[in-house]
Amino acid sequence: MDGHDGDDPKQSTADMTAFVQNLLQQMQSRFQTMSDSIITKIDDMGGRIDELERSINDLRAEMGVEGSPSPSTPKAKDESKPGDDTA
Repeated sequence: MDGHDGDDPKQSTADMTAFVQNLLQQMQSRFQTMSDSIITKIDDMGGRIDELERSINDLRAEMGVEGSPSPSTPKAKDESKPGDDTA
């Protein structure tokens, strides 16, 4: 069948165990590499978001609207009454 018909079953088991251990080590290494890459990208994105927030705040300060709500703050009043421009 596979060339190991009557051969030592202990050797065959040892070969299979070594193969599986090697495969698991390769998978672990690949997952670790992917995880590190994802964490790096998330950290980079966090830095970009912080920079964007600073830029938005600088622009708002230049326009003199420092007291207005942040763009990320939901406006419950506007959402509950669409089309009502009176405040």
